[in-house]
Amino acid sequence: MSDKTAEVHVTDAVFFVYYCIVFGGFLTILSGIHSPADVKRLPEKKISELAREIRHTIIEVVGCNGGHLSSNLGAVELTIALHRVFNSPEDAIVWDVSHQCYAHKLLTGRYDRFYTLRKKNGISGFTRKDESPHDFFNCGHSSTSISSALGLLMAWNIKKRPGKVIAVIGDGALTGGMAFEALSHAGQLSKNLIVVLNDNQMSIDHNTGSISRYLSRITMSAHYQTFRYKIDRTIDRVPYFNKHLEKFIFRFKRAAKGLLLTNNLFTDLGFEYVGPLNGHDEHELEMVFRRVEKLQRPVVVHVVTKKGKGYSPAEDNPEIFHGIGPFCISDGTVEKFDTLSFTEAFSNALMELASKRTDIAAVTAAMAKGTGLASFARHYPERFFDVGIAEQHAVTFGGGLAAGGLTPVICIYSTFMQRAVDQVIHDIALQNVHAVIVLDRAGVVPNDGETHQGLFDIALFRPVPGIRIMCPASAEDLKLCLGYAVSSQGTTLIRYPKLTCPSEQNAFSQPVVQGRGTLVMCSSFAPSLEAGLDFRFNDDNGRILFVCTGGIYSEVLVAARALLLQNVYVDIYALRFIKPVDEDYFTDLAAGYDGIVLVEDGVVTGGVSTYLQNVLFKAGISNVGVKAFPDRFYSQGTREQICEDAHMSPEYLEKEALRIACSADRHIQVPGILHKKEKEEV
Repeated sequence: MSDKTAEVHVTDAVFFVYYCIVFGGFLTILSGIHSPADVKRLPEKKISELAREIRHTIIEVVGCNGGHLSSNLGAVELTIALHRVFNSPEDAIVWDVSHQCYAHKLLTGRYDRFYTLRKKNGISGFTRKDESPHDFFNCGHSSTSISSALGLLMAWNIKKRPGKVIAVIGDGALTGGMAFEALSHAGQLSKNLIVVLNDNQMSIDHNTGSISRYLSRITMSAHYQTFRYKIDRTIDRVPYFNKHLEKFIFRFKRAAKGLLLTNNLFTDLGFEYVGPLNGHDEHELEMVFRRVEKLQRPVVVHVVTKKGKGYSPAEDNPEIFHGIGPFCISDGTVEKFDTLSFTEAFSNALMELASKRTDIAAVTAAMAKGTGLASFARHYPERFFDVGIAEQHAVTFGGGLAAGGLTPVICIYSTFMQRAVDQVIHDIALQNVHAVIVLDRAGVVPNDGETHQGLFDIALFRPVPGIRIMCPASAEDLKLCLGYAVSSQGTTLIRYPKLTCPSEQNAFSQPVVQGRGTLVMCSSFAPSLEAGLDFRFNDDNGRILFVCTGGIYSEVLVAARALLLQNVYVDIYALRFIKPVDEDYFTDLAAGYDGIVLVEDGVVTGGVSTYLQNVLFKAGISNVGVKAFPDRFYSQGTREQICEDAHMSPEYLEKEALRIACSADRHIQVPGILHKKEKEEV
């Protein structure tokens, strides 16, 4: 076991002891919940106490590990009611995005491991099939629950398997077009799907658009539901004539809906509609779910909840506590560091450009704060567009802005842009419009796991004709790349990681030349050495060139410095452009080195590294190594842990460079390393 692994295990053990002592002393109910059957056996008078314990546990663990706090605190009573009425996993509860699944995890046998939330080898912050039979899908993206739940229900029906299927979706996720496609299909099939609409007036940022206003309007229609149930109960009591009255009553209820609940989208799609209900009244929820369980047709249960319920800092600032790192539980404050992230660097650069150019518009999909556009939204509201959780629409809408003469800057996380590949191809590239697409969280994304890694965008978008793709390696580099993209015709895609910007190097202040990167001469920043250590560059030493995408420059820089200490001369060529590449310039540059190591923060298949390796081979340069992420999904962990798992950490990059050095055609003076010809002689 490595020292780092041992340190992680010791830290986990210490926290587990703290978790058991503190929580064990506080909790008297939750620690005894090992399955939903235990929840069902609880007397009703204990439910509110259970809800308090769940909230306490979530706040404590998220305070230590980070996570999605506001949405989970708001869904506690809803989750308890679902598990007291339905029989998971014989009945399936499908959580949309699964930002609200922490209480579900605690009630389905994961309390004793909940302290490992979002940590390496711990439980995921999202639902995950291999974690529990109560999780039916791996889910981290929005608006999927109704589609997947409907498919599951149809499969069960065909296989004659009994059981209810419940899709839990938030009002924010309902802004995604996929949710409406699924609602339309479910109404057409007319099967007994239950859709629970958790309406908290927020997704990540405050909801925008007509759907949010529509839900707010029908929230005022609770009296219709009371009226409907009274009618149903009255008809059921009428002997002999009740069947003959059904058609008349159906028409009567439709007329009542038209009078009391105009323009109900769900009923028009073929659903029964129940609500709105107080999402924090577990007794009322339980009573309604027991009625709904008996229905043999699709139904929407509209529940109104409050994000951050039970924790005042989260109630007051639900958007801040939507997804948050570790924080001080007593007052909700988050430790601030005197560093600049790539997101902040982008925000600063865009604001500077927007102050000079009135044609720049910014577009995002419910991620104004996450993508650094909050400042732009405040200063230029007439040029800012938050389209809700609708990435496909965001891209095509941006294409329309460009067609109208504006310069759209479309800002979306890399993992969410996967949903809009067709729109980038058809509505941006094919139209040859002047647009800038900004992918935040490209490359490795810590803590959130498989669904949120940004490792696929290079392979997805490099084949698209007419698109430039840029990878800035520092804050200054990002500023220059954004300026170039805004001032150049055509479409430019800029990708950067969820990471603190590395220290500036002079190379990154060079003007942008299309197709070329920037060369960092590592000898100019050789680290100070301990007294007595012999450090020299020798003309006989071979030279190794790291060629890297900007998102993994930090790891390459650490590896380069480690190699310098071993008397291995290393330079770094940071790829500003991964499309197009000035192949002549690149091969001329590479020819001056004895070996090349290509490093990419994307998957190896379809990536830029294999393309560049082929370019070098054609030019007669064969001593080339490739380091990119193997084709697999990566679980949650820190950035360092994920890179280590993928053999992409600085240590592995260093080893690859040493291997290439050993393969060079001339003698390399590296302590402890033999040239391949020397090995043959031995």
